[in-house]
Amino acid sequence: MKTYKILIIALVLSVSMGCEDDFLDRPDLDNISAENFWKTPEDLELYATQFYLSLPGWQPGGWNGGIYWEDDNSDNIIHNNVATSGTILGDNIPTTGNNNWDFGAIRSMNIFMENYENVEAAFDDIKHYVGEVLFFRALAHFNLVRNYGDVPWLDKSLLPDSEELQGERMARNVVIDNIMADLDNAIAYLVSGRNSGGNRLNRECASLLKARVALYEGTWEKYHAGTAYGVSGSDGSQYLQIAADVAKALIDDPGGFAIYTTGDPSTDYTMLFNQADYSANPEVMLWRQFNLNEGVTHNGQRYLPRIGGGRGLTKALVDSYLLTDGLPIAASPLYQGDQSLTEVAANRDLRLSQTMWLPGQLMQTGRGAPDVFFERAPLEDGGAAGCPTGYMIRKGANTDRELSHTGGVGTTSSPIFRFAEALLIYAEAKAEMGTITQNDVDMTINVIRDRAGMPGLVINNIFNDPDWQFPSLSPIINEVRRERRIELAAEGYRFDDLMRWRAHETFIGARFKGAFFVQSDYPSLEEGVSVFLDNDGYIDPHQTQIPSGLAFDPNRDYLLPVPLDEITLNSNLTQNPGW
Repeated sequence: MKTYKILIIALVLSVSMGCEDDFLDRPDLDNISAENFWKTPEDLELYATQFYLSLPGWQPGGWNGGIYWEDDNSDNIIHNNVATSGTILGDNIPTTGNNNWDFGAIRSMNIFMENYENVEAAFDDIKHYVGEVLFFRALAHFNLVRNYGDVPWLDKSLLPDSEELQGERMARNVVIDNIMADLDNAIAYLVSGRNSGGNRLNRECASLLKARVALYEGTWEKYHAGTAYGVSGSDGSQYLQIAADVAKALIDDPGGFAIYTTGDPSTDYTMLFNQADYSANPEVMLWRQFNLNEGVTHNGQRYLPRIGGGRGLTKALVDSYLLTDGLPIAASPLYQGDQSLTEVAANRDLRLSQTMWLPGQLMQTGRGAPDVFFERAPLEDGGAAGCPTGYMIRKGANTDRELSHTGGVGTTSSPIFRFAEALLIYAEAKAEMGTITQNDVDMTINVIRDRAGMPGLVINNIFNDPDWQFPSLSPIINEVRRERRIELAAEGYRFDDLMRWRAHETFIGARFKGAFFVQSDYPSLEEGVSVFLDNDGYIDPHQTQIPSGLAFDPNRDYLLPVPLDEITLNSNLTQNPGW
């Protein structure tokens, strides 16, 4: 019960402290002082808890698909309204301000760092909470780097007249190094293993974030080298080595975490994403608990097992899944085609049928009503009810009818950090450095494939797929990227991957398609009026919205524009390339 009360109090704290105010024009509104706070370790625990709300996942009271909608700014998921596609659409414009250039939460974290020593307790009794705040400060700065590249690094709270507010942006790699230093300290201070049932951070989460940051920066610097977004004199190799070393250390000493499996490939992947309690799941390193009795719930299951949410998986994602013989659709004799949902999923990697709804799968059960089984995607419905591609998202859905038919009762959670990411990071970092071995693949990619009942990847026997997304890169890099795409599909990683790989050539001018359209399944839809198809008969949802395809500009859109108000307030701030 303490967990839920702290979460509710944190909601109030996060509002009353104005964490979303911009640091450049924020007055000193914080009334917390050494006289009325900063007394006990519990004060530090409560203060640190507010930052947990910034983590991805179902939000208390939220009406959305949680992490399972976060790939809709990529080539994995599309929205029925292309205008919501975000950066990948290429229609950003410089604005006076936005919520991404936001240092308010960092200021609150720095207030903690300047006051925690006032607590009358031994450092060993409070260091875990110090580690939590260092973790969140690192994460907040990393999010800024992802959006803007060069940004200020702030390690102390500032007042409206602080001279640092007129400082220049710091080079992205310098900020990354500061992030690494914060995470090193967090790793040293945080407890190891499952903490508070998995509801609070641990050392392994900080290690995983460090590996994630290092992989991001390493590949960013490698693939953006020589462009306006690169780092002069660096190819990112030092960060790739850090990513590999940290991920390998986590694999060797995982703190009790491991890949979740019951030995049933037909259900294990599904069960990893639709549970209310992950306290005993070895793979889920951090999750957010909900509780109906405490009024801490969400409404996510009002979407996933019922309606399309206005989103659908793309044909590009579906086509990337291998067949059960380990071959791609271009080469496997097991491939039955894609003229129906049943055919497209036949003999495929079982993660496909656990990510996308297929005819006959149980959607809703309980409450004394007849069971509901999936028949076809609601292609004809508009708004949040529809699925524009015909490939409807199943991942994260729970079949309990109570959760899907009653508002404010959702208690399912989703992984915030899971161990599989460490395996994927290690494999990718080693592949990018050109040092990956079969042993590396066996301890990473093949462990993940084994859960899905898929044959292992053999480095010296990779089929030359004519449809590889990155034909100019090595076979092993293509297959490692394929594995990452499939394993992490619909979890919000894909856009960052496309950006750090400088992968604009794979989507500029493209429109992401959907399933093959079967008129008899949708007798009320009329081609060219209520449904749009390409020349081969595949659903083309954005045909009239973006007839020329995505307009992403590689000389501009890899970073967001710095808000104009910020440049007006601080003449030392420079604008990003192309803006």
